[in-house]
Amino acid sequence: MKYVMKSFQYAMEGVIEGWNERNFKIHSVFAVLTILFAFLFDFSPTKWMVLLITIGIMLSLELMNTAIERTVDLITEDHHPLAKQAKDLSAGSVFIFSVIAVIIGFLLFAEPLIEIVT
Repeated sequence: MKYVMKSFQYAMEGVIEGWNERNFKIHSVFAVLTILFAFLFDFSPTKWMVLLITIGIMLSLELMNTAIERTVDLITEDHHPLAKQAKDLSAGSVFIFSVIAVIIGFLLFAEPLIEIVT
């Protein structure tokens, strides 16, 4: 049980360390705002599930991107083309899912927003 608790402690330290990153803060603020709007629009359980999975993947990808960038920085301080590629690929994965997350958000919020407008 002691090892399980230690692993949770290390994981929380990782999340806290991630909070020091600008992009993680940005994604977190948008996640909180999106959750508040979902409460306002009284989302169904299915919409909540999609929303929370999307937010979880987005924040996890941002943490993974940071981990990859720091690992590359640890390995080399030189501007190596492969180091750049590793960082760019990692950032690209975050960008792709960010676009998908916006599309998912649009699909989740479109119906309630249309009802308000009409």
